[in-house]
Amino acid sequence: MHDLLDPMRNPVTYAVPFFVLSVLVELAALRWLDHDDNVTGYSLKDARTSISMGIGSLFFLTVFKVGTFVVYSAVSTHLAPYHLPTDTWWYWVLLLVVLDLAYYCNHRFVHRVNIGWAAHQAHHSSEYMNFATALRQKWNPWFEFFFWLPLPFLGFAPWTLYVAFSINLVYQFFVHTETIDRLPRPIELVLNTPSHHRVHHGSDPEYLDKNYAGILIVWDRMFGTFQPERQRPTYGLTKPVDTYNLITLEYGDYAAIVRKVRAAKDWRERLGHLFGPPGWTPPSAPGLPSLSCADPHARRSEPSPQQS
Repeated sequence: MHDLLDPMRNPVTYAVPFFVLSVLVELAALRWLDHDDNVTGYSLKDARTSISMGIGSLFFLTVFKVGTFVVYSAVSTHLAPYHLPTDTWWYWVLLLVVLDLAYYCNHRFVHRVNIGWAAHQAHHSSEYMNFATALRQKWNPWFEFFFWLPLPFLGFAPWTLYVAFSINLVYQFFVHTETIDRLPRPIELVLNTPSHHRVHHGSDPEYLDKNYAGILIVWDRMFGTFQPERQRPTYGLTKPVDTYNLITLEYGDYAAIVRKVRAAKDWRERLGHLFGPPGWTPPSAPGLPSLSCADPHARRSEPSPQQS
């Protein structure tokens, strides 16, 4: 267990120098290469906020590891009908694919269920698309627990889940950029790419809730959530939060849910605010039509008071 908590044994730790180098290279490219300053770039406050959120997420991810490892180990020891060999090459390929599917399912859930979106929306709050935005991580990774839970049942060793997830996260860092255009067609067909992920961060109606992929874009193609990049996306939330306050960014949506639940008339409304799609309103609300799961405008956060 101590290996899971040792930063020097975490694949993400080894990737940090490459993250820093990538940010510097991207900054240099945007500074000296021919580009439109009004289209791409960095904001110092925005990048500083993203990096701070990334540092904070390391603490919460460690807490997540401690809590989930205990449960996964119990499932693996007492309930799993068999255990797959971790010393074979195919084990790691299979694990990366299965965990990537679990990531897709979790990612789709947190976009379509309000209480999940409250945790995830912080990652989408930046109006920039760059390598610093990749570090704008949520501090509430708790829903991953449920989507990873089948893996110990299937015979995957609990400790290997964290290694595979770290690899998944490292891969996703490099799809947060506007400096890379479309890649060769075979790559775009199979893998998540910067073009695909730019769509995912777009707040344009045709881009909302599309391209949930971690590593493999094939899940989106299979399950009907794929959208190619037609024009440059408008990044951020449909209702900008207008703040750099970390607590507001990470927990502002939770506070909004609590207010709505307290004001709800009955349990149906309370459950709707918790488990309905983002932006759900009760049918009885005067002048406010109920939002269905199919409503592409139901995804984003409420505006927060401006803070700097």
